[in-house]
Amino acid sequence: MIDCPNDYVVIDIETTGLSPQYDSIIEVSAVKVVNNAVVDRFESLLKPDIDGEQYVDAFIESLTGITNEMLAEADNTKDVLQKYSDFISDFTIVGHCVSFDINFLYDNFNRYLDHPLTNDFVDTIRIYRRLAPQNEHHRLEELCVDYKIENKQVHRAYSDCEATAVGYVKLCNAVKDKYGSFDEFIKSLKKSKNPKNIIGDPEKIDKNSPLYEKHCTITGKLERFKRADAWQIIADLGGISDKSVTKETNFLVLGNNDYCRLIKDGKSSKHKRAEQLKLDGQDIEILPETVFYDMIGDDY
Repeated sequence: MIDCPNDYVVIDIETTGLSPQYDSIIEVSAVKVVNNAVVDRFESLLKPDIDGEQYVDAFIESLTGITNEMLAEADNTKDVLQKYSDFISDFTIVGHCVSFDINFLYDNFNRYLDHPLTNDFVDTIRIYRRLAPQNEHHRLEELCVDYKIENKQVHRAYSDCEATAVGYVKLCNAVKDKYGSFDEFIKSLKKSKNPKNIIGDPEKIDKNSPLYEKHCTITGKLERFKRADAWQIIADLGGISDKSVTKETNFLVLGNNDYCRLIKDGKSSKHKRAEQLKLDGQDIEILPETVFYDMIGDDY
């Protein structure tokens, strides 16, 4: 979902790592907005459900300022998540790079509360990418610099949450200034055909998929799907689609290039780039589209 609702909950979480399967949520925060006015706030640390008292390593402690001693005194994960779920309710969720938060919350809600997180959500990074294509990363820190937003404690959930809430309003205003309406902005996204605008369905993400958390690029015309449809499938499985082959690329999928007379030696520039990166030692696989179809499974 990408829109500017008037009622929503801005969320942010801090975790011990990047994997919902192996890492823990250590802080959650939320700001509730009704009719474009903040009406309530939520903030809590969580004591990870693990053996021992080494909840965070030195890197996470330095990054967030959250210590093992602080977490030892926190409420248990299940109790906090239940309160967090009640606070969020059925509101639309807003966050920056919120698919990360959604994936963690989806898994942890299932694990501790016996139900998934199914709310609609708006990812501000999608709006920001479209408004500032010249920026390299589009992190929250860049958003704060561009729009002169104060973030008092970077990488603490509540401070990031408040910064995102302010940033969201500024982004919505920027959209209206540039495009006239959000409908026109959405039309421009559809015309751009940018894989970075594709968001996966949290209910379909498959951590066992070979595409999960992998960067994928497609060259040539696929027989079974339009390219945008393939990007959506990759995102639904938890993968990331890119337009070009880079040092982050894990898989290059080879479509049928017979239709293009401009390609010499039967290899596109992406194909040649991938071969060179592989020769240079990069862990990149070049796949015929039949193998890609095997990887995505029978559901597609």
